[in-house]
Amino acid sequence: MRVLLIEDETDLATRIHKGLTAAGFTVDHASDGDTGWYMGANQAFDAAVLDVGLPRLSGLEVLKRWRKAGRTIPVLLLTARSGWAERVAGLNAGADDYLEKPFHMEEVVARLRALTRRSAGTASPVLRHGDLELDTTTGSVSRDGRPVELTAQEFKILSYLLHRPRRIVSQDELLDHVYSYDEPRQSNTVEVYVARLRKKLGHESIRTVRGLGYRLGPGEHAAQ
Repeated sequence: MRVLLIEDETDLATRIHKGLTAAGFTVDHASDGDTGWYMGANQAFDAAVLDVGLPRLSGLEVLKRWRKAGRTIPVLLLTARSGWAERVAGLNAGADDYLEKPFHMEEVVARLRALTRRSAGTASPVLRHGDLELDTTTGSVSRDGRPVELTAQEFKILSYLLHRPRRIVSQDELLDHVYSYDEPRQSNTVEVYVARLRKKLGHESIRTVRGLGYRLGPGEHAAQ
């Protein structure tokens, strides 16, 4: 899942970035509200971690502009205040969840995973498609009850497809959600990882829809 982090405190932003990356997220960072608003309005993200107190444009104003423009990205607000009024203001502006500083990194990861699952219409932390299972909390994958070892990038691609079991996902969309904006990427990267996944999961696990992209193969989606 690709996450937009908008946080101006350098040390905190670094800690969150490292923690989310270690948890398997692809992370892009903006250090002020104006830049963060623009990135969220013009690029595809699965969730955003948005600080309320930002320079140039407040977190609440960023959120209000996104919602006014019809951007439905799930948003986790970070606030340094313990009062209820700011939390209510954030939720009323369109936030999906909030955390007060200081917080544990494990809670940020858990809340983001929950937000992205709910956004995809999935309640369970275990994503299932036929006999294929992916546990988003442990990072484990199994096929017909047998564990399957995946690399970090293979896991990201499979996770993204399992969050969208009925959709055709283009190569460009997969690239955007597997790599951050400033990471180098090659045009055949997705093809290589999909080929590796097919070797490990079975050739029919991921189907190519010519000219459009990829979708999961046969199997009833039972992740609810």
